[in-house]
Amino acid sequence: MKESGRKQGTLSPCAACKLLRRRCARDCVFAPYFPADQPQKFAIVHKVFGASNVNKMLQELPEHQRSDAVSSMVYEANARMRDPVYGCVGAISSLQQQVDVLQNQLALAQAEVVHMRLQTPQFPSTSSSAIAATNNDSSHSRRSYYPLNGVEQADVEDSLWS
Repeated sequence: MKESGRKQGTLSPCAACKLLRRRCARDCVFAPYFPADQPQKFAIVHKVFGASNVNKMLQELPEHQRSDAVSSMVYEANARMRDPVYGCVGAISSLQQQVDVLQNQLALAQAEVVHMRLQTPQFPSTSSSAIAATNNDSSHSRRSYYPLNGVEQADVEDSLWS
């Protein structure tokens, strides 16, 4: 039976205590969140935040919030290692820019759909075969009025109008 990374009967030090080269106490605040089999997890957090600061943060939080806090610290530490200046804010900013670009492309595509629907004549008395023939003739001459950067126009036409 394992209890938070420790074997029953013997006290295997957690990753934090191993790295800090200290004896791991039964009530070690790091043990539940930095198991011995994940030493890199604590090493990166220690490098960015320092063991003392991590200890203080964990001590100040209620136990039910500590796991989420450790996950956040690990994520932020990894982001700081990749981008020391901006950290996870840089990643969030990049993702927000991608969302903005995609929302603009979606708005343009939706506007084009509305524009195409307004241009398509809808005569209730026309037979369905005449409408189909008209649609087949016009599909080759259909042009985009709004450029979709990074998207092949043929792919959009196939997916939207097929």
